[in-house]
This record gives sequence, structure tokens and C-alpha cells, in this order.
Amino acid sequence: MYPGCRPDGSGVAVSLPPVGETVTLTVDVYRAMLDRALTETPKEACGLFTGPTGALHVDDFHPMANTAPDDEAWKLYVLDGQEMLNVEAAADAGGRAVLGVMHSHTHTTAYPSPTDVADAARFDPFGAWVFIIVSLKHPDPVLRAYRILDGGVTEVRVVVDGG
Repeated sequence: MYPGCRPDGSGVAVSLPPVGETVTLTVDVYRAMLDRALTETPKEACGLFTGPTGALHVDDFHPMANTAPDDEAWKLYVLDGQEMLNVEAAADAGGRAVLGVMHSHTHTTAYPSPTDVADAARFDPFGAWVFIIVSLKHPDPVLRAYRILDGGVTEVRVVVDGG
């Protein structure tokens, strides 16, 4: 069982900033994100996540290859372009939305690095996506979420729901 998850998978708060938005992950998505981070080490893991259009309810995780050069993949991620197009096309075809990107930090905290902030400015200039980071700095993984817009970083509350 993962830290912060009850055996029955009932609603568990993983990250609770004082105010603002909340993103809800199913327990299966939460587990898949942590598993991906752990199994891809020493590389940063990455993937997109999807859910119903118009809501921040994540019910599917799409692990993707980190195509960063091997000598840099421990400190950054690059999404595979074809995989990204495939996930976006499948989401569109199903009337769903890509809600954001998950990646891991293998040696640092679950907070956007300057590279993460710069990448968000280039690839998500309107701040539409949620950025989930899984930190493996300590023995127990830590998952947190953020909006990144115009160089500013705002934490988004994360709730894990068994449904």
C-alpha cells in the first residue's frame, strides 16, 4: 500500500494547499503514477493524464517514454512526440481531455524546477494543464500538483478517490 492510501482506497488527501483548485485522481491512477516513477528510476518518468472534459477528475494515466538523452534523463524528461499525439487523438475521439503531464524528480522535491517552469511557458503558455510531480527524494514517494503560468507556480490540491 502506498503512503496516504487507505486499504479501501477511499478519498485520501495527498496534498492540501490552503485554497484554490483541486485535482482528483482515482486510486488506480495514483498508484500507476507512483509505480511509473519508481520503475523508471534512475530516469525521470513521464506521461499524460486524461479525464472528462471540463473537470479536474483524472481517471486515466498514459505512461510515456522519456526521450531525453540518457546522460540527462535523470534530471529532465522529454515526452515522445508520437506517443503524445496518440494520447491526444484518443482523448479527442472519446470526448475526453488531456488534463496535464506527470513526471518524477528522482533526487529533488516535488516542486517545479526552473526547467519545468521554462518548459511550461513553451508548451502550455495559457496554463491549461496541471503538472503533477512525484518526488523520489525520500524513501516514500511524494506526489504534488501545480499550475504554471507566466513563470508563476500555484499548487493545486490533490485528492485520491477510490472511485
